[in-house]
Amino acid sequence: MESEQLFHRGYYRNSYNSITSASSDEELLDGAGVIMDFQTSEDDNLLDGDTVVGTHYTMTNGGSINSSTHLLDLLDEPIPGVGTYDDFHTIDWVREKCKDRERHRRINSKKKESAWEMTKSLYDAWSGWLVVTLTGLASGALAGLIDIAADWMTDLKEGVCLSALWYNHEQCCWGSNETTFEERDKCPQWKTWAELIIGQAEGPGSYIMNYIMYIFWALSFAFLAVSLVKVFAPYACGSGIPEIKTILSGFIIRGYLGKWTLMIKTITLVLAVASGLSLGKEGPLVHVACCCGNIFSYLFPKYSTNEAKKREVSYYFPLKTLWRSFFAALVAAFVLRSINPFGNSRLVLFYVEYHTPWYLFELFPFILLGVFGGLWGAFFIRANIAWCRRRKSTRFGKYPVLEVIIVAAITAVIAFPNPYTRLNTSELIKELFTDCGPLESSSLCDYRNDMNASKIVDDIPDRPAGIGVYSAIWQLCLALIFKIIMTVFTFGIKVPSGLFIPSMAIGAIAGRIVGIAVEQLAYYHHDWFIFKEWCEVGADCITPGLYAMVGAAACLGGVTRMTVSLVVIVFELTGGLEYIVPLMAAVMTSKWVGDAFGREGIYEAHIRLNGYPFLDAKEEFTHTTLAADVMRPRRNDPPLAVLTQDNMTVDDIENMINETSYNGFPVIMSKESQRLVGFALRRDLTIAIESARKKQEGIVGSSRVCFAQHTPSLPAESPRPLKLRSILDMSPFTVTDHTPMEIVVDIFRKLGLRQCLVTHNGRLLGIITKKDILRHMAQTANQDPASIMFN
Repeated sequence: MESEQLFHRGYYRNSYNSITSASSDEELLDGAGVIMDFQTSEDDNLLDGDTVVGTHYTMTNGGSINSSTHLLDLLDEPIPGVGTYDDFHTIDWVREKCKDRERHRRINSKKKESAWEMTKSLYDAWSGWLVVTLTGLASGALAGLIDIAADWMTDLKEGVCLSALWYNHEQCCWGSNETTFEERDKCPQWKTWAELIIGQAEGPGSYIMNYIMYIFWALSFAFLAVSLVKVFAPYACGSGIPEIKTILSGFIIRGYLGKWTLMIKTITLVLAVASGLSLGKEGPLVHVACCCGNIFSYLFPKYSTNEAKKREVSYYFPLKTLWRSFFAALVAAFVLRSINPFGNSRLVLFYVEYHTPWYLFELFPFILLGVFGGLWGAFFIRANIAWCRRRKSTRFGKYPVLEVIIVAAITAVIAFPNPYTRLNTSELIKELFTDCGPLESSSLCDYRNDMNASKIVDDIPDRPAGIGVYSAIWQLCLALIFKIIMTVFTFGIKVPSGLFIPSMAIGAIAGRIVGIAVEQLAYYHHDWFIFKEWCEVGADCITPGLYAMVGAAACLGGVTRMTVSLVVIVFELTGGLEYIVPLMAAVMTSKWVGDAFGREGIYEAHIRLNGYPFLDAKEEFTHTTLAADVMRPRRNDPPLAVLTQDNMTVDDIENMINETSYNGFPVIMSKESQRLVGFALRRDLTIAIESARKKQEGIVGSSRVCFAQHTPSLPAESPRPLKLRSILDMSPFTVTDHTPMEIVVDIFRKLGLRQCLVTHNGRLLGIITKKDILRHMAQTANQDPASIMFN
């Protein structure tokens, strides 16, 4: 039985050394493209027993969270390793918060004893601001460095600046006095590879040589990126957002936010973007910033010793965290403005400045773009998840380097002939967003001028499209098809890959095409009733660049299912605040259309694909099941594996640890009463027994283990007892067997629980873990419950 096998999966550690050793970056994870190959299940394999249906509905917290019995109060001498977590385990939010409150009380009680203690108290209070300041400085500096390096290496595929090798194409021609208005990107200082190798600037030979060098550099960058990821930091691939959401929810993935991951992700992100693959850098930059925050948090004991403090933004967002996040963003923006990576003295990536307001009738094409964005999002999520699932289930997924090389080769071969796919994706979006002015020489602005115009106005009026515009539309249509197909196969390969920029590019292409179509329709049929009131002859009525911006937001919303935050992101990227209503209309439409095919965004879909233990706060649970229906053990399962508080020996506990794979054991008063005393984790038990054998004399296999406050009277010849009350969680969260699962799910979400014990009249019946809830929710949604494991 597959479900039986899944239930009995797990692992245990027999030695203290193996437990305290941290996992390295070489441990593989299957998240957005990393292979996860382990049989670890932290909360999954806990306990068995008979189910007894009770008659009362109450909810309790055995010895409430604010009880005077705290973990640290009971530790006369802290045992090294107790209270920490293994890799791929879920943290205990309640215990971590109790530890933090106890630490805070201890600091406050000592701060008046001396000036040194007062200084330590102030340092502790200000450590949060220091962490966000350092994180903001590092994130802003790395973002600027990545932007500058990616632009330079992207242009390196086409040529090199002889006067200054570190200049990209645009910077190389800034100081040249030999450029012309029509050919502003050509200057003697910039040499293409054909000019350098065969000495020809034009002709078939020059085109073929530039084509070959473009493919060579693209494959070189892609190969170097995937090789660095595979050898040094497997966690550096993908966007990282699904894993970061899971980590913030309390899951431990050692090394995912470490220094090696940060360094390799920064380097390979530049290489991946420069290779021309259909990916972006904005999503991976979130991973980079989280790595910075995690590394700096280890400099301060307030955060380094408490896993919950590192994750303050996960289940709730307190006001102090909001202010600190705002301050970190301010510092990062200041650093980015100082670096000026975009070369325009602005903080926005795609600054737009339109001279024409939008009109009411344009809401209809804006909503159509929203429909397109929703359809694109639904198609992309299904196609990409199907391809990623196929990659995991076939031999093709065992050759990540080969996959990256194949995708990079296909991308480079098809992209070079089309000027819009050859462009850096960010530059393409910028060109599509730009309004056609008198200084624009792009093919998209090749309109036929009216030589009989009687007056000159600031805004160029709508004009008939020229040959260049129609040629550009055909090229954009081919670029749209190319981007749609290649993005499906690119997102999830073993290099850093973001989705923001490719999705925006697809929407911008579609939006620009629609904008030109509406513009020409308004020009040739300005007497139609929908144009008559707003579009006079010779007036600047339609702005195609605005349609590109709206389409970009719609497609990004269709993929991520973001709404409010997405609108804010788009007008932050563009500076187009007055066009927020069209953006809102398109984004909401794309979400409604996308939700009609499935409510999951791309990141939630990848979380589910990889089986991460993540409870999404946006999901609703409306079924009328009870805790007794979900808890384990089931009716025909083996008896409940429990510890008694004072009549088990060290050998008994070690045998239970060695013979089972459960990761925690409830402690009861006796087998007869089944009255709950507390909960002991497998890791803490193993560490405490190993430590006691090394440090305490007289502890042998027949020593009685006592979890009670007072040691029971023992015969004089008995060996020394082992007191383990200090590692016992005296306030495990409990519910009764008749508690509705809707409330249990809400408790897990808001308190971040990893397990909850089920009782009836104080007698222990079973346990519910986070994975039990996820499996139950999958069953109610007619999904495979076995997928809620690490696939």
